[in-house]
Amino acid sequence: MKEESKDRKDLKVKKGFWRPGLTLNYLSFLEKKTPKNLLPLPGEGITGGAKDAHHASYLFKRFLHADRKVVLGSGKPSSIPFWKTIGAKYSTKELVHFVKRLAFLIKSGVPVLESVHLLRKQTRSSAKGRVLDGIIEDLSNGQFLSDAMAKHTKNFGAFSINVVKVGEMSGSLSINLTYLAEELHKRHVLQRKLLGALVYPAFITIATIGVATMLTVYIFPKVMPIFTSLNVTLPLTTQILLFVSNFLQAYWGTIFLAVLVSIAVFIFAVKKFPKFHYLIASAVLRFPIFGTLVLHYNVANFCRTFSLLLKSGFGVVESCSIIADSTNNPVYKEQCNLIRERIIRGERISKQMEESQRLFPDIVRHMTAIGESSGNLSDTFMYLSEHYESEVDDLVKNLSNSIEPVLMIFMGLVVGFVAVSVITPIYEITQSLQR
Repeated sequence: MKEESKDRKDLKVKKGFWRPGLTLNYLSFLEKKTPKNLLPLPGEGITGGAKDAHHASYLFKRFLHADRKVVLGSGKPSSIPFWKTIGAKYSTKELVHFVKRLAFLIKSGVPVLESVHLLRKQTRSSAKGRVLDGIIEDLSNGQFLSDAMAKHTKNFGAFSINVVKVGEMSGSLSINLTYLAEELHKRHVLQRKLLGALVYPAFITIATIGVATMLTVYIFPKVMPIFTSLNVTLPLTTQILLFVSNFLQAYWGTIFLAVLVSIAVFIFAVKKFPKFHYLIASAVLRFPIFGTLVLHYNVANFCRTFSLLLKSGFGVVESCSIIADSTNNPVYKEQCNLIRERIIRGERISKQMEESQRLFPDIVRHMTAIGESSGNLSDTFMYLSEHYESEVDDLVKNLSNSIEPVLMIFMGLVVGFVAVSVITPIYEITQSLQR
């Protein structure tokens, strides 16, 4: 015991985490003199597991509050006024850079408080700066980084806060931050690929509607007086186009407003009515081609996040809860909750997957069952995430080739209808004059 104390006597708790001069020898003394009912939670012995000063501080504070239940990702709301937090939310790309730099600084031996100070100096956004100022103040008052971040859940996300919390609990904060940065980076890459797959179809559709509207509203009305002056019978296609042209010219403001209101109502309904959001998400998964892309994207996210959480020290039940809270897809959110309930009842993850075969392909179900049997679930999920990330890559590359013929047919039909509606009466007038 003397040798152990001698080896650890120089390990101080950094200033800003608890108080200067607090040594692990003193923590050992407290552990000996404290009644058993006030000792730390199981597996959190003070003298046996501290890996660094920050971890020692964490264990000591948990020791003083051993009867307090820790709620991951919880925290009192920030006292910063709402209007001052506008623009403070980190995008996925910004959060990746923030976490990477924080992990590097902590890994290099820089205390957490000083690390956040350095990142604050590099922050140009005043809104983000105010958030970091609040975190610095909380750290200076002896709070944990995860607790300080939990006051700004909308800025950092519950998932990131949970990973930081477990890093503090296990004494591997820099490692967990590195894992988190990798996870967020992969999410960002997948999001860009998914959005990139939508750009081409959206551009073609908007261009087609724009060309058709221009021909109908601006070109066709200039040709129409010629037809009316000659008192010719107009073909059906021209009559339809004439009706559409007059309607658009008379009610274009109302139509534009109705489109905007419809979009706003749709977004509001998706955000405020979970059942409606669930129906839309479920319908999207059934779309040909694009539905497969969305499914593979969600499976890749599910497996990669599960792997990271297990590797970070979370249990399977906690991992399911965190994934359910962090995913934006209500269909997979429901599946995570169902998996969690089955695990609590003593069943396996693969059992729930078997009952949701449409959402979890064969390889996912079979590999998960193997991972559960071998006890190597984290590596199994990492393999599956890499597999489905490559599947997303292939689908994105092939999507334009698959959709392009359909889009070309759609464009041809719309523009062709307008062209035929204008050209047909001109041709008939020319024929009648020749007679």
